[in-house]
Formats: sequence, C-alpha cells, structure tokens
Amino acid sequence: MIDFKMAQARRHRQNVARYCRLLATELTNLERQYLHKRIAEEYAELKQLEKAESQANASQGNERVEQMDELV
Repeated sequence: MIDFKMAQARRHRQNVARYCRLLATELTNLERQYLHKRIAEEYAELKQLEKAESQANASQGNERVEQMDELV
C-alpha cells in the first residue's frame, strides 16, 4: 500500500513539474489559466495524500502506545 501511495505522490509531483515547464512556453491567457488551475489541483491532491499518510502514521503510533500500556 505504501508503494502505491508513493507512486501517487510521485505522479502528482511529476504533473506539477510538467505543467510548470509548459508555463515557460508561449501560451494564451486561457492556456495559462488552465495550467495554473491544474497545478493547484495537483498540489491539493498531493497535500491530501500527505495528510492521510500523517494521520495513518499517527494512528499507528497510538496503537503501539496502547499495546505497550497493555504489556506494562
């Protein structure tokens, strides 16, 4: 599962990089607006993945603490 989430995050980062490269080319205002929108969407997806990962890590940490409490 971790590999899948890492692949998703990598895909979002690659998309952002590609869109940024496209912004360096000659584009119409409409095309630039579209790319800025896509970049914002990709960043939002990336942040959502990072948030889910940090919550999963926190929940695993809480489970370990509870297990240690039961042993003591």
